[in-house]
Amino acid sequence: MMSPRFNFIPVLDHELHVAEWGDPAAPPLVMWHGLARTGRDFDELAEALSDRYFVLCPDTIGRGLSSWSINPAAEYSVEYYAGIATDMLDRYGIEKTAWLGTSMGGLIGMRMASGPLAARLSALVINDIGPEIPQEAIDRILSYAGTSPEFRSVTEAEVWFRSAYLPFGPAGDRFWRRMARSSVRRRGNGMFTLHYDPRITIQFTASAEELTTWDRWERISLPVHVIRGATSDLLTAEIAQKMTVTGPRPQVTEIEGCGHAPNLSRPEDIALMRQVLADLGA
Repeated sequence: MMSPRFNFIPVLDHELHVAEWGDPAAPPLVMWHGLARTGRDFDELAEALSDRYFVLCPDTIGRGLSSWSINPAAEYSVEYYAGIATDMLDRYGIEKTAWLGTSMGGLIGMRMASGPLAARLSALVINDIGPEIPQEAIDRILSYAGTSPEFRSVTEAEVWFRSAYLPFGPAGDRFWRRMARSSVRRRGNGMFTLHYDPRITIQFTASAEELTTWDRWERISLPVHVIRGATSDLLTAEIAQKMTVTGPRPQVTEIEGCGHAPNLSRPEDIALMRQVLADLGA
C-alpha cells in the first residue's frame, strides 16, 4: 500500500497542506475536496491513480492543516480559492493539469475553466455540483457544516461522520476511520471538534453570486465530465440535464446509492475515474 507524502506550500499569504501521490514526473492531476472536507477524502482514489498520475490533494485554506484566513469574507470564496490553486500549480512548476473537483472543488475547477485560467486545465471532472445550487441543499449543508459539535473521542466522532456524510454513499471502514482521524482537532477543553474554521460558510452570503454561474458555464470549452449522485439534492437531475445541452455539453454519469457527493473510494468508482480521465484525454 502506497502512502502519501505531505508538503506545506506557501501560496498567496497562506500555507497550504498538500498530500502528494506518485511520481512528480508523471502527468499531473489535482483532486480538490468539498466545502467542509480535506484532501484526505481522496486517499483510495489518489493511491490507485498514482500509478499513472502525479496526484495533488490539497486542504483548502481554513480546512485540515492549511492556514486559516484573517479576512474570511474576502478569502473564503471560489475566486480566491482559484487563485490559491493557481499559485499552488506555479509552486510545483505545473503549467497544465487535469482537475477532479468534488462539490466546492468542482466550483473552483469551473471558475478556472471559464476564464483566463482555462489554459491551466487539460480536462475537468466535476463531482456532484453544477452552475446552480438549490437553496434547500444549501440549508442542509449549513445544518452540519455551520455547527461545531464536540466529541469525547475519535470513535464518537466517527459515528457522527458516518451519519452526517451518509449521502457520500457506501464506503469501506478505512475511509470512515480516516475521515474521523483527519477531520477533528482537540480543543482547549480536551474535547474534539471539526477540523475547519467555522467561518468557511461565509461564502454562502459574502460571495453568493458565485453560486449561480450559468454565464461562466457557457464559456467553458475544455473536455468535461460530470459525476452525479443518483439521489443528490445539490446537483438535481434537472440541473444535470441542462448542463448536458449547454456550455461544454458534458456526459453525465450517475452513481447509484449516493447523494451529495459520491465518495469515489470504491474499486468500481476508481475504475470509472480511470476510464473518464482516459476518455477526456487527461
